[in-house]
Amino acid sequence: MRQPEDCVITGRALLGEELLEEDVSITVSGGIITSIEPVSRTSGLWIVPAFFNAHTHLGDTVAMDIPARGSLAGLVKPPNGLKHRILAATPRADLVRGMRASITTMMATGTAGFADFREGGADGVAALRDAAAGLDCFPVILGRDGGETVGDGAGISSVHDVKNAEEIVRTARAAGKLVAFHAGEKNPDDIDEALAFEPDLLVHCTHATDAQMRRIVDMGIPVAVCPRSNWVLGVTRSPAHPPIARIIELGGTLYLGTDNVMFVQPDMLQEMAFTATVYRASPEEILRAAIAGARLAGVSGYLEEGQKTHFLVIDPSKGNLSFSRDIRATIVKRLDSSSIGQNILTLQ
Repeated sequence: MRQPEDCVITGRALLGEELLEEDVSITVSGGIITSIEPVSRTSGLWIVPAFFNAHTHLGDTVAMDIPARGSLAGLVKPPNGLKHRILAATPRADLVRGMRASITTMMATGTAGFADFREGGADGVAALRDAAAGLDCFPVILGRDGGETVGDGAGISSVHDVKNAEEIVRTARAAGKLVAFHAGEKNPDDIDEALAFEPDLLVHCTHATDAQMRRIVDMGIPVAVCPRSNWVLGVTRSPAHPPIARIIELGGTLYLGTDNVMFVQPDMLQEMAFTATVYRASPEEILRAAIAGARLAGVSGYLEEGQKTHFLVIDPSKGNLSFSRDIRATIVKRLDSSSIGQNILTLQ
């Protein structure tokens, strides 16, 4: 349910980057949070920042759960991987319909924005814009194959997969666009070369060495990890990969994404629960990683005065959530779409 840009709502909220739990009244005016005031009594609702999916391939929706065997390269490496052959053979209308269906699925599970690596050049970027048109979400579109400057930036595969990476980066930078690389998904061999371009985002870093992680953190580059995809694609069998605990320990910036819809449902609730179970990071760190990717869109994503923001209103009386002793842990481990009542989005 879309809420008006002017409203007042009370509840138990998770405030700021620290996700501090407090009973408050939040006033939204003109799509901006103008005040957050403590109150002694609330409606019993939970007010939580909406999620940002920091890495998707939504075009892959048209190949969802297709029987697929073989190497990672044979499945997803451009330009002739299985997914690329399927995309090339799919009519544009079906592609748009599939991406739109995945966007609405994300919205139903609390995601307000996403960063997509979009194949197909300029028309591929336009197709995703068409898919998102009229929906209460905000895409960050990282184009490929000539779509780097008509979208929000360049979504580059492994530097080993792209012969003209230097030219792509130079063109994107000249246009003031973002630069993102896949790196370290199956081994650490392409991470240093990606770092030479000083990207705005690295995706995966599943097998980054400790020295590489220190360099990434020192350079201030966020890492979008996709744990479920890594396990499904067989590039990890260990909670040490991706090195989520080490990224946090070093003070790095961690984002959470779901990767290819071909293999994994674009559901940040499932991603958070899996990450909590396998990687044992704290609920606060996982929840931050599921929110902070909004920085790619130029906003904080958190509940703060003066911010354009988006948040979820959760009714814990639906089901057993009202018995929670830790809202953050419950959101990360137990939340599902049936408890998400409203979604305020103000970033269009």
